[in-house]
Amino acid sequence: MRKLILTCYAFVLFVGMGSAQVQHRFADDVATIKSYDKIYETQPNSILFVGSSSIRKWTHLQEAFGAYQVLNRGIGGAVIDDITFFANDLIFAYQPRQIVLYVGENDLPNASEKADTILQKTVTLFKAIRGKLPNVPIVYISMKPSPSRDEYQQKCAQVNTLIRNFLASQPNTSFVDVFTPMLKNGKSRPDLFVGDRLHMKAEGYAIWEKAVKPYLKKK
Repeated sequence: MRKLILTCYAFVLFVGMGSAQVQHRFADDVATIKSYDKIYETQPNSILFVGSSSIRKWTHLQEAFGAYQVLNRGIGGAVIDDITFFANDLIFAYQPRQIVLYVGENDLPNASEKADTILQKTVTLFKAIRGKLPNVPIVYISMKPSPSRDEYQQKCAQVNTLIRNFLASQPNTSFVDVFTPMLKNGKSRPDLFVGDRLHMKAEGYAIWEKAVKPYLKKK
């Protein structure tokens, strides 16, 4: 009997440890965002900018698009699946009137994820959004050509084309190309990026602002 009890205890302990280990890697980041929401009440019907670090580091978003009532909910390092996983917390909770999405660039270095795989992950996220917000306009910002990821530039361009073609058949959806204007003679531009050659300077965001603004909807 004692052996049985010890065996059961070990099993429960193992399961408990396993549950702790499978906590999502961005659970703390999302918890911080939700805590922030409790302190600073967010306004429903905002334009929600969501995605990876290129969104999170868009720190002057309010200044750039202040007339539109915007909300920044980016998470640094997020891949597409992360945004899909936290869609309830990062998207649906805010009842946005429009969604501006930047995802996928962090998926590029994963050798196991081919262009079509990244497309399918994007489609999965898109369908998850459409399942709960069927009429909310979505603006998808293309993946940018970061100098630190020059080796994936062809893959990046291929994914952008696949996603553009998919979104072209979807109502209430726009594809914004920032890839092309961020190139010079077909090459990435380090002058638009900070020292890590991945995140942008104000000059890079200026290109994004010019490209995205025509697609934003005022109240």
